[in-house]
Amino acid sequence: MTQMDDLLRRVRLKAIETAERLPPPATAAEVAQAESVLGFRLPPPLARLYREVANGGFGPDYQFLPLSGEGRTAVTDYREERRTAESDGVAHWPAAVLPILDWGCGMYAAVDCRSTEGTVLLFEPNGVDDEWHHAWYVDAETLAGWLETWLSETGWYEEDTDEDGEIRPWEPARQRLSE
Repeated sequence: MTQMDDLLRRVRLKAIETAERLPPPATAAEVAQAESVLGFRLPPPLARLYREVANGGFGPDYQFLPLSGEGRTAVTDYREERRTAESDGVAHWPAAVLPILDWGCGMYAAVDCRSTEGTVLLFEPNGVDDEWHHAWYVDAETLAGWLETWLSETGWYEEDTDEDGEIRPWEPARQRLSE
């Protein structure tokens, strides 16, 4: 068993324990279809999470968005954010950054799909005017690390965490938004 196998096993167990109703995992065909619609591949850890744990409905606070299916999904949110940026003429959402969780108040957890380990980003647009690169922060260098903070209940979003709440800016944001 690899470290990722063990992590996904632990995530699945917590998801079963904490989710009111856990949807079935996405199929390989559903993941491939989502990648086709998005125009980019998901990092392997994210694809495995959707295929082996569930198609959304678990995770911290507001829980993972489903990758695909009916209604609101990670794919529809990504396409809407990109469409809004194009129609407004103001780039606020970089290509190949998939929203995975809506924190509310316009904030998202998102995965940089250009990183093989799935860097998890925080999009915090509140108080940002036209300098959208200031809305992007690194929440975790890897999806695996981000999931570990959820499992250990040490994420910045936890009420009783000892974390100092300091999240560093995502340095590539300015360049990625100008692409």
